[in-house]
Amino acid sequence: MDKIFIKDLRIHAILGVDNWERETPQEILVNAVVFTDSRPADAPDDLTMCVDYSELAKEIRTLVEAARRFTVETLAEDIARLCLSRNGVKKVTVRVEKPGAVTGAASVGVEIERP
Repeated sequence: MDKIFIKDLRIHAILGVDNWERETPQEILVNAVVFTDSRPADAPDDLTMCVDYSELAKEIRTLVEAARRFTVETLAEDIARLCLSRNGVKKVTVRVEKPGAVTGAASVGVEIERP
């Protein structure tokens, strides 16, 4: 399978359980790898035959900004469902991180893989 990836998509949104996290958008990093079947060798050079990563990134941004989730786990599931709803996507790996959420750590988060 081919892999299409979106790396370190930076989004400011509400995510967390603390009062300040419910009021102040914070930076969230999203990484997604979508797995799709290889195109036939004779496939045309046509965007409609591919997963449009630009459009997918926009959809992920819109979802994350509107979601207002309490947990990174639930947000990762939301993103995975969105990716899997795209034509041709067979599997997805999603990583959601909160930079600076834990003192001394560059970031914390969760990574999930869904068929």
